[in-house]
Amino acid sequence: MTIIDIINKKRNRKQLTREEIEFAVNGYLDGSVKDYQMSSLLMAIVLNGMTARETIDLTDIMIKSGDVLDLSKIDGLIVDKHSTGGVGDKVTLVLGPLLASLGIKIAKMSGRGLGHTGGTIDKLESIEGFNTKLTEKKFIKQVNDINIALVGQTADLVPADKKIYALRDVTGTVESLPLIASSIMSKKIASGADIIMIDVKVGNGALMKNIDSAKALAKLMVRIGKAYRKPTICLITNMEEPLGNAVGNSLEVKEAIDTLQGNGPSDLLEVVITLCSIIIGAVNKMPNNEAKNLLFKQLNNGEAYKKFEELVKAQGGKINNIKISDKVFSIKSDREGYINNIDALHIGEIAKKIGAGRNTLEDKIDYEVGLVLSKKVGDYVEKEEELVKVYLKDKDISISEILECFTIEEELKSNPKLILDIIK
Repeated sequence: MTIIDIINKKRNRKQLTREEIEFAVNGYLDGSVKDYQMSSLLMAIVLNGMTARETIDLTDIMIKSGDVLDLSKIDGLIVDKHSTGGVGDKVTLVLGPLLASLGIKIAKMSGRGLGHTGGTIDKLESIEGFNTKLTEKKFIKQVNDINIALVGQTADLVPADKKIYALRDVTGTVESLPLIASSIMSKKIASGADIIMIDVKVGNGALMKNIDSAKALAKLMVRIGKAYRKPTICLITNMEEPLGNAVGNSLEVKEAIDTLQGNGPSDLLEVVITLCSIIIGAVNKMPNNEAKNLLFKQLNNGEAYKKFEELVKAQGGKINNIKISDKVFSIKSDREGYINNIDALHIGEIAKKIGAGRNTLEDKIDYEVGLVLSKKVGDYVEKEEELVKVYLKDKDISISEILECFTIEEELKSNPKLILDIIK
């Protein structure tokens, strides 16, 4: 068996055996398979796909390439939530404390942002002193003590995926359902949770651009979860416009705090409440309406925000030290009409351009910059009325580029649904 034989086999649209996938992945990890060889195999997979069996084998091989967290010392069912990435997606910052305030165990490892999508770890680190690196022992103790811990992924967890993902990112091989599904699920399963909840974003600002590919990805991840006896539920949500109003690390943390205090934007709240009610149903078998009423109660009585304060304190953060830039510009509309579209991808790219995002994982980001939308899709705007506030530091952006993100027309088109489907 050689890597050339394996590349040729997949190029010719044939199924790979588990042994062949193992040979390629482990060889790439130990250096015997070179970058150019693995990139050729990845491109063959992008072009010709993988069967469900191949995808499950790839997932399992990546899981076994490193450590698997043993969370058996945590009392109760453990929930992990993942998002496939979007613009303004601060759901975890609200969902985690909200569920933890109801006694549900949230043990979550998150990543950093790359490209136009933000990362939960970057947002948490915009809180002065917040420590996203806990030992496994402290991680488990904190979940037992306060029901929640949010940390960065360890280097020893699924190292094969980490190396392959970095190669995919620079070789045009990111957009492949089997590669995306195995990457996400290998990390989730290795992280040790009992129930996996995945928010699959679809639309202009997401990795999945259409509903059919989003559903196919969701079904594949649910199938992988079943193979490991890990209940996996996928909520497919719209990412044609940014989620919530804030885009940028500190700004998103502040919006998450507002939401935990019962004052958040309606679209963010809808996604959070829908995800949380599904999780409560899976953990406690509670009817959906009853779960939603309980969640709103936790937001309104201050218990959800209190849990967020506990989380920040437990991980060394200072909740009153969340800095945002004082260099703020109000961008006003150059016409009147209804907002029929806000280009999420373009907004995310602008946020990255002014310093809120990164092109490589080694890039430094500026936590204090970003944008806050004053209007959303479906709103009416007058000429010279504010569309968005832009928080800048040492980089500038043109007003015309920001205005290009907004489609303003005389007639209101129908608002797109936010929650598109549930796959389980």
